[in-house]
Amino acid sequence: MKAYDEKHVKNIVLLGAPKSGKTTLSETMLFEAGIINKRGTIEENSTISDYHDIEHERGNSVYATLLHTEWKDYKINIIDTPGLEDFIGEVIAAIRVSDTAVMLLNAQYGVEAGTELIWDYVDKYRKPTLLAVNQLDAELANFNKTVEDAARVFGHGVTIVQYPVSTGPGFNAIIDLLKMTLYRFSETGGKPEKLPIPDEEKARAAQLHNELVEKAAENDDALMELYFEKGSLDEDELRKGIKIGMLQHQVFPVFCLSAKKDMGSGRLMGFIDNVAPSAREMPAELTTGKKSVPCDPAGPTGIFVFKTLQEPHIGRLSFFKVVSGEIKAGMELINENTNSAERISQLFIADGKNRNAVERLQAGDIGCTLKLKNTLTNHTLGDKNFPGEITPIVFPAPKVRVAIEAKNKGDDEKLSEVLAEIHMEDPTLSVEFNRELKQVILHGQGELHLQVTKWRLENIYKMQVAFLPARIPYRETIQKPALATWRHKKQSGGAGQFAEVFMEIEPWYEGMPPYKAHPVRETEEIDLSWGGKLVFNNCIVGGAIDNRFLPSILKGVMEKMEEGPLTGSYVRDIRVSIYDGKMHPVDSNDISFKIAGMMAFREAFHQAAPQLLEPVFDLELVAPDVMMGDIMSELQSHRSIITGMDTLNSNQVIKARTPQAEIDKLFAGLRNITQGKAKLTTQFAAYVPVPADLQKKLSENYKEELTV
Repeated sequence: MKAYDEKHVKNIVLLGAPKSGKTTLSETMLFEAGIINKRGTIEENSTISDYHDIEHERGNSVYATLLHTEWKDYKINIIDTPGLEDFIGEVIAAIRVSDTAVMLLNAQYGVEAGTELIWDYVDKYRKPTLLAVNQLDAELANFNKTVEDAARVFGHGVTIVQYPVSTGPGFNAIIDLLKMTLYRFSETGGKPEKLPIPDEEKARAAQLHNELVEKAAENDDALMELYFEKGSLDEDELRKGIKIGMLQHQVFPVFCLSAKKDMGSGRLMGFIDNVAPSAREMPAELTTGKKSVPCDPAGPTGIFVFKTLQEPHIGRLSFFKVVSGEIKAGMELINENTNSAERISQLFIADGKNRNAVERLQAGDIGCTLKLKNTLTNHTLGDKNFPGEITPIVFPAPKVRVAIEAKNKGDDEKLSEVLAEIHMEDPTLSVEFNRELKQVILHGQGELHLQVTKWRLENIYKMQVAFLPARIPYRETIQKPALATWRHKKQSGGAGQFAEVFMEIEPWYEGMPPYKAHPVRETEEIDLSWGGKLVFNNCIVGGAIDNRFLPSILKGVMEKMEEGPLTGSYVRDIRVSIYDGKMHPVDSNDISFKIAGMMAFREAFHQAAPQLLEPVFDLELVAPDVMMGDIMSELQSHRSIITGMDTLNSNQVIKARTPQAEIDKLFAGLRNITQGKAKLTTQFAAYVPVPADLQKKLSENYKEELTV
């Protein structure tokens, strides 16, 4: 294919809610440019973008897919993204490497659930943005309301560049305010007829054109002077002003589409060619060492890997953006993250599952390569002159979790390997081998995210797995002091075992007074790896127990604290004082005192008003004011305690404290009642006592498990 320099490559990402038409638009753009001869459809599972089996099964995009088209001497790289929040990692990575965001808005519904979440990342990265109002041919299409919604969410930068003459099934004409021309489409769409603006639309067109001129002029002093001087701006000056405004993240041009009928896509592509910035015009990338890396084909060669995908029968595909210099097939580069060498054996331009081999790619372009051994998502490859690791993408923390196990126990090792591979592809999905809970925990962005992972395991990796409730990392402690004595005596011919331990345990808290019931000879304070503290007092006098046996008693106590008497959970915040005991000159040994210490601790624990603690999290929830009633009810039904409320623009901010045992169910409930419009963040807060009835139930369940 033709080689394009950094000034003639445009990288766009298609964003929007589910069913807003992203995949259909990408298909239409490829068709308009002649890359494909026939447009596929989502209904027929024939689009270039959504080619994975899971996408065919669900009828939604699950992966961000790289495509390209060529339009009037420009190459446009297109990344079609999922619209569901569960796959936000795919969206974030695509935004990160794009140079222009094209946000699709369904004219029937305006700014939908999930769009505001996507906008947060577009805004974070300050990406130049186009707004494309799609499905203007739908029965309920409302262009004006959609633009009003957009202005409310995206701000005063929303600027109409096109508007429809009419909407609904009869939609076939767009008035372009940049060219001051009417575009009329035939029933089959495609290239429109260019006509003068009708008399009945001239007043509105003139008013909106003037608003466009003012918006273009206000971002540049020279253009503002021209505007004051001439009273207007010509088309080239308008383009210049709009581009400056887009680069400053101050102008968001609005375009009109019916992607399904191929109406408006050609004009959108022309605008992307002529106005949307190239990578060379975007701010330079930064390394983790804060060094600037301009998009310069003459600079040192460096690529940034933003996506990794394991394809059946092909292997690992690495998608990258050329940050600087020029990359050629056969090059050897250094992984800046691992300091290992990687050979770029082949280079490809991707169109869904189709890959076209190329010899080289220049700065600003996007491509992919095969079978990099030690390179993962967020890694940087560069030549010896490249200044270092490009600042990585920050992915959101997981929101929900589930325990996973192989149905065939012989597949446990394979499951671990496969889950590690899936995490490599999707950093928003994490795997935890939890020793405390004795479970493998899968953390994801939502229930659908986890279910798609299960589908992949069963259909691609051919592994049967089960999802189980993830256990809660409870803690155990005590509420009052207690005494216990335990004698361990065992005689089985020959040397026996003997140890007797007198112990007092107390609740420990910071700043508690010294132990006074018996003289303390030595104190050991242990910061427990699972949180909290154990204070161990040696109060033995007169040699009742030899000092060499005290570490064995402590070891017995620690072992029981690792599997508490109530529920088998870790024990914390206890002071143990050994004040008396007995030993035998022949039969006493370390194992005897370890057992005696463990059993004395267990006996004392049951007499010390045992208390089960549960982890609670601080929640911050941002949602529209009209939803507050349902949200408050949902929070209270999951044992949440409201800790504060505030306002943020048109939203309410609720702060609450919720037990971890309720968070997964709460997250699902909130997503359902808010239609995904609520933004929820969580952070571990503390361990607090569980209600008495729940403690009793959990303790009884543990006893039943031990008898099975």
